[in-house]
Amino acid sequence: MRHDEDEHELPEPVKRKRVLAETREVLRAASEAYARWSCPSTAECCQLATTGRPPWLWPSEWALITEHLHRARRPLPPRRADGGCPFLDEAGARCTIYEVRPFGCRTFFCHRVKGPAQQPTRATNDLLAQLAGANLAWRDDAEAKPLPDWHAAAAPGTGG
Repeated sequence: MRHDEDEHELPEPVKRKRVLAETREVLRAASEAYARWSCPSTAECCQLATTGRPPWLWPSEWALITEHLHRARRPLPPRRADGGCPFLDEAGARCTIYEVRPFGCRTFFCHRVKGPAQQPTRATNDLLAQLAGANLAWRDDAEAKPLPDWHAAAAPGTGG
């Protein structure tokens, strides 16, 4: 999507709709770029406190997650005592937001990934730049933050 100079003049609902559409497209393209690789589905990478490698989300990615929860009439899940991603199921084995999982969850960084020797670095970087550009066109102060930070800010009782 092209970000015109006068895009900042658009009403907020229009800008939001555009960035969410572009984010969906970036996420689809990321999944496609990594289609030749596979994940063993251990949820090992989702143990955020253990790995110390939480995915970083742009505001539009967090918006897709919260919209997904709202449409499904599901509350924001509580923080997990085991330090795992709050979007894991109760057993800590499956993602409950798989359809709208963030970019960082679609691009494999796990040592267990199987597929060709070289991952699509150029495509990944290009898609990340597109995601950043879309978010900055939406909000001048947009920044990526770790998923636990987004979750903590939005969790009940935190004022988020």
